[in-house]
Amino acid sequence: MSESWVAVTGATGFIGNALLQSLIKEGWKVRALTRRGRVDDESTQWIEGDLHNLDALRKLVTGVSAVVHCAGQVRGSSLESFVRTNVEGTINLMQASLEQNPPPRFLLISSLAARQPELSWYAMSKHMAERMINERSAGMACTIFRPTAVYGPGDKEMSPLFRITRRGILPMVGQPDMRFGLLHVADLVAAITCWLSTAVPIQGTYELDDGMPGGYDSQAVATIAQEVWKRPVHCIFFPPPLVSLIANVNLWSARLLSYSPMLTPGKVRELRHPDWVCDIDPLTRALPDWRPCIHLRDALPQAV
Repeated sequence: MSESWVAVTGATGFIGNALLQSLIKEGWKVRALTRRGRVDDESTQWIEGDLHNLDALRKLVTGVSAVVHCAGQVRGSSLESFVRTNVEGTINLMQASLEQNPPPRFLLISSLAARQPELSWYAMSKHMAERMINERSAGMACTIFRPTAVYGPGDKEMSPLFRITRRGILPMVGQPDMRFGLLHVADLVAAITCWLSTAVPIQGTYELDDGMPGGYDSQAVATIAQEVWKRPVHCIFFPPPLVSLIANVNLWSARLLSYSPMLTPGKVRELRHPDWVCDIDPLTRALPDWRPCIHLRDALPQAV
């Protein structure tokens, strides 16, 4: 248990909120960034502002021992919109941290998509943010986590997909042989808290999934769902041209109506990529106390 302060961005989001609750439970004092005012309590101090408010960022990181940067943009209709939050916002937070004496250790929660920046604006922006950290972080211990698809209570992206399997179907985009990793939010949070607790900060870029050898494919997920729900579950693969058409229409509609779309041509390319499996061995060597312990078979009933 620690009474040190840790700064968290994205604390009102899916991953950030799970992290916030875990840190409080373990005795950390948390200073969290929020866009709108919230009431402080004995464990949490809220700093009103965003990633482009330098004064707020300085207040956020003053006197903390660590910064965990969970905030990020996952929807957008242009590369520029992703860059503004995921790259420029990260640079601002890093600069505020570097102004501290001594600088806190810094953890960026990136995405496995960053290893394939050519696929989408989101992937490119995450790759650029990682590069900026590696280029500008001299004098500050920095770590990058690249989780694969994260799911769990409160998730708004994977849970709807898992929920549909209760009706006997698993809708998919891509090829039947594509493989992917999954990671329960509790295992990601456990990795972050292990990172916080190390006496000597670890540095580098690390991939995270649940350690399932070879990852999952669509049939493996369908089989698990069948066992959990006690009914047949069939994989349905949408025709790629149809999905691409819908994504293009959605993108142009978003630009016309000024909203941030999730399904874009770039997102379709991400979904069709054949390999999103992680190698977690480097992280388990760097953090010997961490190993993922929640697999889809155990978590599926709660994930929906």
